[in-house]
Amino acid sequence: MTPQEIHKSLLKEFGEDVVTGANFEAKDAWIEIAPASIATVAEFLKADPQLRFDSLNDLSGVDYLEPDEKLAKKFPYEPHVAVVYHLYSFINRHRITIKVKLPRWKDDVEGRLPEVPTVSHVWAIADWHEREAYDLVGIYFVGHPNLVRILCVEDWEGHPLRKDYQLPLEYHGVRGK
Repeated sequence: MTPQEIHKSLLKEFGEDVVTGANFEAKDAWIEIAPASIATVAEFLKADPQLRFDSLNDLSGVDYLEPDEKLAKKFPYEPHVAVVYHLYSFINRHRITIKVKLPRWKDDVEGRLPEVPTVSHVWAIADWHEREAYDLVGIYFVGHPNLVRILCVEDWEGHPLRKDYQLPLEYHGVRGK
């Protein structure tokens, strides 16, 4: 199936309140899904015989802080974070990228992590990918079975891949800057 056909199938099943956007001109065509619905959509993407996305190749957290002037002209956006899911069907031999856009902070309160439902019950490998996105970008995956840091130590403060992250001056007696 083409990305446009996948989009049409999702719109038919879920409607425009859940399937909130798409970009078929991008190098990796993508479809945007409403955050609260990602787990339900993921289950459909895996189970539907026409789609059968049996492989989650990658799940990444991305921080879109305010773009510089040059980038803003080409690619305007409001600051947000996103979860990007790269899916592939070995059975049907097609692929798609799914995006979920989240506010940088839950309820616009700095320090409160944005939330999205886990898909670790759909694709087991999401367990590790979601932990990485939590650890490095600061996205909280609701319902995740073991959402703990995976790369940074437990007492590390902040999320190092946030664009506004400040490296600590010192950590346990070791100078950082």
